[in-house]
Order: sequence, then structure tokens, then C-alpha cells
Amino acid sequence: MNDAARKLAPLPKDQADQHYREAPNNLEAEQALLGAILVNNDAFYRVSDFLKPVHLHEPLHRKIFEVASEIIRMGKTANPVTVKTFLKADDKVGDLTVAQYLARLAAEAVSIINAEDYGRAIYDLALRRSLITIGEDMVNIAYDAPLDMPPQSQIEDAERRLFELAETGRYDGGFQSFNDAVALAIDMAGQAFERDGHLSGISTGIHSLDGKMGGLQRSDLIILAGRPGMGKTSLATNIAYNIAAAYEPEVQPDGSFKAKNGGVVGFYSLEMSSEQLATRIISEQTEVSSSKIRRGDISEADFEKLVACSQMMQKVPLYIDQTGGISIAQLAARARRLKRQRGLDVLVVDYVQLMSGSKKSGENRVQEITEITTGLKALGKELNVPIIALSQLSRAVESREDKRPQLSDLRESGSIEQDADVVLFVFREEYYVKNMEPRDEFDPKYEEWKMKMEQVKGTADVIIAKQRHGPTGTVKLAFQSEFTRFTDLADPSFTQYEH
Repeated sequence: MNDAARKLAPLPKDQADQHYREAPNNLEAEQALLGAILVNNDAFYRVSDFLKPVHLHEPLHRKIFEVASEIIRMGKTANPVTVKTFLKADDKVGDLTVAQYLARLAAEAVSIINAEDYGRAIYDLALRRSLITIGEDMVNIAYDAPLDMPPQSQIEDAERRLFELAETGRYDGGFQSFNDAVALAIDMAGQAFERDGHLSGISTGIHSLDGKMGGLQRSDLIILAGRPGMGKTSLATNIAYNIAAAYEPEVQPDGSFKAKNGGVVGFYSLEMSSEQLATRIISEQTEVSSSKIRRGDISEADFEKLVACSQMMQKVPLYIDQTGGISIAQLAARARRLKRQRGLDVLVVDYVQLMSGSKKSGENRVQEITEITTGLKALGKELNVPIIALSQLSRAVESREDKRPQLSDLRESGSIEQDADVVLFVFREEYYVKNMEPRDEFDPKYEEWKMKMEQVKGTADVIIAKQRHGPTGTVKLAFQSEFTRFTDLADPSFTQYEH
């Protein structure tokens, strides 16, 4: 037999049967659940938090579930009579009309007690069907090997789709009904009411900042910018540690954990090593100068403080990734993995200009930064976490008389200002005043300088230059440089902070 004939020869019967496999489904479970809902609408509330119409396999069942859901949510009764008016009367199910089919579902309904079990079975089968689709796509793309999709980007795409499926039970994105959006908004308000400080977002641990921002809002991209020496990294580590230290988990109905207060923090430190970052945090917590810790210039009492602090810090859910020059795709893949394995509530990136884009080297840096900020914004939405991204400012600040940063100082970095939901500038006037100290202390200007220095010493301004859902303005904080620590001022009207 030649090759062509061999290819066209019929398969043995058992082999032919193996080639057609029906997608996993259970129509009986769908019928039983719909029957239970039509007989007793309370059954719907047993499954409404996890089961959506898209999870049902049979198109008619999807439509029945969708119509019944809307009727019940409007406070009306869903039964065969009220549901049938919203379905096509001339549709047939075998020999039955739709109205007869609905009546049959209700007549053969099982107990409401089993509704949740049937719902879970339907949901699990829907996940399996989605897994099969993702798997088939992976195989087909790997065989076709399109030029614009190297293996690495296919892995990242598959990881993203699997992550969405694991998180939400669906991976197609798509539209969400306004009803669902309203329900989410009400849930957020309820959670804010129950949370410490009544914040809609995650508390930064700095009350005056929370007062202006309402905490860090989920899916927001928060740009924290400043010139070198202003304390960007210090403020970011302060906030990251405050959130992680305040972490208080709450068990959800499905057995998973969710942060009631605080949260799990992922910190991408592209500039400093994890040891340097840890030294800063230990210094801030123990009030032992970080330069002394590095030199080992500490007393016995200080060392005991450090040991006690390190033991306490071991329990804190703060995870550090110190890979330099990481790309947005790698960062996203690692963040998804962290969320799956440990949970994730806040992401910090220190800092944007040290990341690499996937653009070809011929293209300019502005486009690369644009790709990075757009990617960070999309990642925040996908993971539903706030992302604090640190950014350098242009040198234009230094040539101005007034050194306070403005949004225009971000301009050279393309879409940073556009993509950000919140833009914060860290500004320490003390840094500039200190550098203007007259060399001669008998200089008449020396007293003037001294008075100015007393005013600004130990303070810092966090300028909220942009905020999509809140006011702009300036928050005055205390800054202890030797411990790299930002805190609330004891009295905001009193600007000097005694060390």
C-alpha cells in the first residue's frame, strides 16, 4: 500500500471512536439546577456568587439561567410562566415546546439542598472546557509557529490566560453587565465601611496621605516621582512595609484568603539588592541608622533590637525580586505567579526607567517607556491590585528657581502622566537649602539661611499632582533622614520636626 492510500484508508472502529471526544458537560446537572431554581428561587442564591450563564454548556440552558437571574435580581418570582415570556415560543426541545420544557424542568426538580452541588459540578466542567480550548490553542500556535510570536511570548500569553481562568473562571475578558459593575461598587463601599479608617483602598500607614487619597485603590497605577536624593525609594519601602505589617487575612467562603486590612506586597527592586532594601526597613523599624548597621558600628542594645526586629519581620508578607533590567512581560508573569502562590495586594516597582521594553533597539526610549507604563496599567487591572511605580524626573527641575516638581517634568517620559491614575512627587526642600549653606558662618546671609533651614528641617512634601478620583494638593510629612523614615507630622501646622 503506497503512502497516499495508507493515509486515506479507513481507521479501525475503536481508533475512529477515540478521535471524536465530546467536550465535558453534564446536561442532567444543568436541568436539575434550573428545575430547582424555577421551583424555589432561593436556590439561585446558592450558586449566584460563582456561577454565570456562560458556564452552562447548552445554549437554551444559558438563556433560561440568564433570564431567571435577571427576574430574581429585580425582586420578582422566576417560574416557568414568567420565564417563558422572554424565550422564543417557536423554539423546540425535541418534541417539546420551550414552555413544555420549562414545565418539565420544574416538575422533575430536585431538592434545593442539592443546588450548590449541581452548580459546582457545572462550574468545574466549564473550567475543563476552557482548559481544553486554551490547550488546543497552545498546540495549534506551537505547530503553526507564527513569526510574530516567539515561544517566550506564547508561554507568557498562555500563562496570562491560565491565570485569568484560575482567578475568575473565565479567560475571554469581554463585556460585563452594568448590574455586575454596580454590585461591585456597592461591595467596595461596604468593605470600606468595615475596614479600619473607613478607607475605600489599602491604607499606606501614613494617615495624612490616606486622608487625601482614600488609601491605594485597586487597579490604580500610582506614579511616585522625584529627583535623586528626595527619598522616593524610602517612601515606597515605608508604604510597602506598613501594608505588609498590617496584613490581616480573612477566610472567604471558598476557602481562599483575602486581606481584611493591609496586604501581601510584591516589591521589584531593580536598583538596590534585597539586602540593602532589608537594611533600610530594619533601620526604619529599629531607629538604628542604616549607615551604622552597614559598618557594624552598633551597641549590644542596638544589636538586640535588630535581632528582635528581624524575628518579627520574618512573618511579614513582603516579597522582593531584585532582578535588574526586567521586562514588563517577565514582571507580569512573576506577579501572576506570586498572586497564585502567596496572594498579592500591592505591587511596587523601583523604578520604571530601569525596566526594559520588548521594543527593538532601533526604536527610541520614549516609546519603550510608553510600552512599560501601558503594560503596568494593564497588569494592575488584570491582577486587581494597585501598582506603585517609581520614576525619575527630568533635569529641568534643577535649572528652575522653584525646585518643586510639576507634571511637565514627566513629559519626556512619554505616557507616564497619561497612564497614571495618581501622580505623587516627593520634594524635600531641606535637600536644596542644605546645599546653599554659606561657607562663612559670619556671612550676613548665614542667619537667614539658618532660619530657613530650621523651617524645613526634617520635613518633606508629597505633592499629589494628579488624582483621577480625588483632590490634588500637598501633604506635609516628617522625614527622619538617618532612618529613611516618612511619618505623619505630630501637628501638621508645625512644620519643624525635632529628631
